Amino acid sequence: MVSSQKNPPAPVAVEERLFSLVLALLATDAGLTKNEILSTVQGYRQRYDPAGDNTSLERQFERDKDDIRELGVPLETTEPPGEPGNNQSLRYRIPRAAYELPADISFSDAETTLLNLAAMAWREGSLSRESQRALLKLRSIGGDTSEPVLGYAPRIRTRDAAFDPLSDALSRRLIVSFPYLKPGDAAARLRTVSPLALVQHQGRWHLKGIDNGVGEPRTFLLSRITGPVKLTRQSFELAPGSYASSALEELDEIWESNLAELEVRPGTDAAVRLSRRRGAEPGDGDRVRLHFTDVNLLADELAGFGPEVRVLGPARLVDAVVTRLRAAVRMHSPIPEGEAG
Repeated sequence: MVSSQKNPPAPVAVEERLFSLVLALLATDAGLTKNEILSTVQGYRQRYDPAGDNTSLERQFERDKDDIRELGVPLETTEPPGEPGNNQSLRYRIPRAAYELPADISFSDAETTLLNLAAMAWREGSLSRESQRALLKLRSIGGDTSEPVLGYAPRIRTRDAAFDPLSDALSRRLIVSFPYLKPGDAAARLRTVSPLALVQHQGRWHLKGIDNGVGEPRTFLLSRITGPVKLTRQSFELAPGSYASSALEELDEIWESNLAELEVRPGTDAAVRLSRRRGAEPGDGDRVRLHFTDVNLLADELAGFGPEVRVLGPARLVDAVVTRLRAAVRMHSPIPEGEAG
């Protein structure tokens, strides 16, 4: 007996979906509605149901918007005249002028050739056949694909090195081990974990799993895995459950509960980037409030802005940024006479 139920679509890699989304939003001057994006763009259209419930797909799009903004992509949202507050009528676009290189930057013929070769190698090595045909697909939604867009591709960062082996272990339900460096620790510690879900939150990949060393669930940031992920031969039972959804909900709760108060110098790179962050709230004067998930990651970012940002709170974020700035000063201070080795 042949079943009439359709096979589920093959999953599309996250970076492939983000790449296709950026291409589509660059190719339109008028912008695309959410419905147009979900029904036509690679990575969404495979799961889009024109007559059904697309709530989970819409949530995916909301997370993707946050992720590409985290990458520095200037995503704009506009309301059509006469339809204020109608989220389904909002149009999304990426203005080329805000995303392209400044006009005063130019390259020699040799430099341009090398950049084109590098972009081509990135595209051929990192994208599937579907994404290599993305420009042709954009024509179906009225996009002008005559302009070169290879220069935009390298702006989408690829996965962490730990992703593939963890994804393999997750599909095979195998316990893994890896060295993990927690903030504040002097050295990485070997963790043995039963993986439950891999999720992307605020542009970073996280592993939700059972830390077998303590017998409790933990969330690990993939960028803090400092060595190879080793798959053991030991399998584990995985009870039915929405592990990815619950992991994202937990991360969202952490993000919502943490609020940073900043004073940002107007007209600076920090002012542009931080004001575009998800949930950024303008305060009095030059102040900006930001939600965050990880105090150490935010401290690394804010310290990189130097004098463009002053952290007002919370105290643990102030301390973390001050520690990083003092370390930078020590690294660049001249060695006093008589102390050189």
